[in-house]
Amino acid sequence: MNDSAAPKPIVSIQNMSKRFAGAVTAVDQVSLDIGAGEFFALLGPSGCGKTTLLRMIAGFETPTEGALLIDGQDMSQVPPNRRPVNMVFQSYAVFPHMSVFDNVAYGLKVARTKGSEIRPRVEEALELVKLGGYGARKPDQLSGGQRQRVALARALVKRPKVLLLDEPLSALDAKLREAMQMELVRLQHSVGITFIIVTHDQSEALSMANRIAVMEGGKVRQVAPPSELYERPSSRFVADFIGKINLFEAKPLGQSGAALELEVPALGRIAVPFSGDPAKVAWVAVRPEKLRLLRQPPEDGSLVFPGTVAEVAYYGETSHVLVSGPNGHGMTVNLHNGTQETPSTLAPGDSLCCSWAPEDTLLLAD
Repeated sequence: MNDSAAPKPIVSIQNMSKRFAGAVTAVDQVSLDIGAGEFFALLGPSGCGKTTLLRMIAGFETPTEGALLIDGQDMSQVPPNRRPVNMVFQSYAVFPHMSVFDNVAYGLKVARTKGSEIRPRVEEALELVKLGGYGARKPDQLSGGQRQRVALARALVKRPKVLLLDEPLSALDAKLREAMQMELVRLQHSVGITFIIVTHDQSEALSMANRIAVMEGGKVRQVAPPSELYERPSSRFVADFIGKINLFEAKPLGQSGAALELEVPALGRIAVPFSGDPAKVAWVAVRPEKLRLLRQPPEDGSLVFPGTVAEVAYYGETSHVLVSGPNGHGMTVNLHNGTQETPSTLAPGDSLCCSWAPEDTLLLAD
């Protein structure tokens, strides 16, 4: 696991596990430090343990073993309502019979906040989420995005040290979800507190988080900033989960200076810059956007995959080209549609080759 330097931890998870009845291990020996003021993402497929981990931070689940510290305080005996955190749920959980103002004020009233403090704090929270002037409305008079903002305001009005977000954008349509991603980043910068978001959407995590923990089978596979996860994944799972990838089995043959020589059935014998442990390399990979499509093989030392165009899929900004090579292997190439003619320059059956720089090759463990 690659845990890059982070600010002073406000959340420290120490060898935490959660086992349910029937010997199901949802979270398995997870250790994480999350810094004050970070926007941190727990990312992984369904069933990987990310939501269970978030619920343990919130206090809704009790760890089977391990420790959780928030702002240096052991949380093992602290109930959910006494923890310095608040949570925004996937369903928003907005009270339909209450006005927007009363929804946001609810937590303050339960905490017996002074009456004179409630109105200014609620109005401040509504302004933060760009709902100033909406206090008298009922939830059924709001859009889905606005109801989500009410849930955010209700969580922020209590001024938690950590805001927990459980798939908060999953109920929104694609265009609104993208807009709300930027809104959450703006909001986090504005309030300056730690946000921890659970998501299965890689683009969501990459676009919002300062650092991401990728989980699989209850374990954390890698922790790193978005660019490092994408450009330097530590394993086949992380590389395959974060973005698109062309992946091939490989057999290391030995070091040659600063390069590792490999036998790759799809590519033949290649040499790639490498400074790690060759024994851990089982796969080579290259991102689709790193590839060039050429009519003739290059003479600049690039790696080459010859083949024919099998499919061209047009996606507006990009076209995805599937190139079929020898022995049933294939490669996907992402082309930026810089001109209106780009998609029409290629057709199924065209002979060409995929080319890329050796240093753009990823060498991966299982």
